[in-house]
Amino acid sequence: MDVIRATLQPVTHNLPLPLQDLGISLLGPRCYNTLVLEIDLSAHECLKLAVSKGLGIAIVCAASIVKLPQIIKLVRARSAHGVSFLSYLLETSALLITLAYNFRNRFPFSTYGESALILAQDLVISVLLLNYGGRAPAAAVLVAVLAAAAALLFADGPLGHDTLGYLQAGAGLLGVASKLPQIMAIWQQGGTGQLSAFAVFNYLLGSLSRIFTTLQEVDDKLILYGFVSGFILNAILALQMLYYWNAPSEKARGKRREAPMAMTTATSMSGKSPTTRRRG
Repeated sequence: MDVIRATLQPVTHNLPLPLQDLGISLLGPRCYNTLVLEIDLSAHECLKLAVSKGLGIAIVCAASIVKLPQIIKLVRARSAHGVSFLSYLLETSALLITLAYNFRNRFPFSTYGESALILAQDLVISVLLLNYGGRAPAAAVLVAVLAAAAALLFADGPLGHDTLGYLQAGAGLLGVASKLPQIMAIWQQGGTGQLSAFAVFNYLLGSLSRIFTTLQEVDDKLILYGFVSGFILNAILALQMLYYWNAPSEKARGKRREAPMAMTTATSMSGKSPTTRRRG
């Protein structure tokens, strides 16, 4: 360890000022000095904080693309089959409240930043689902209502801290409830339809990582319980995705049902066709 420390310290002691400021802002002066300048990995609390910060930043970065495969899949198929609009509506509402709650409590951005990115993508998906479901006017109403709700939630005046806390408790329930329609839709349809496996498994890993980062950086049981319950339901969705991985789509099942009917019809018609055999 002494050899590694002697090799790295000339580098860590001469980092550019912007990198030093970034490290101090993320780790705090004490842990920055311990981990970066002294390269002392025996400080477990600082080490766990560094891991938590790294996971948080990774989650925020991954969140920027986590729903893009789902958006692309919907646009290409021009179909909302297998994707629950109610699920996305509930999740969007929960994310909006959670984002406002974290922002107004001034929690570290690395512990909730993905909420903003996923919220934007969820809104796009919700609009697509309404459009492909033949309810385009409702999409405009949805955007307007969410914009008004955001203005109310982020403003300091209208809603006090206690009220926002109650809303966050409700958001936790909404987050849990948002998974149930999707789970039921998959179970009823016997397949995952246009649901993106990339989004499902990333959500699973993200919610698990968020449990760790919340325990390390955010002393708030409401946030923690929301991530724990979300992880459980995300695990159910992931198991469904694996179970129905090779299940035929609704379109394919329809073709399979039509094939025997077509054969039966053809057989029936051939039986009724006129014969050319001479009768004596």
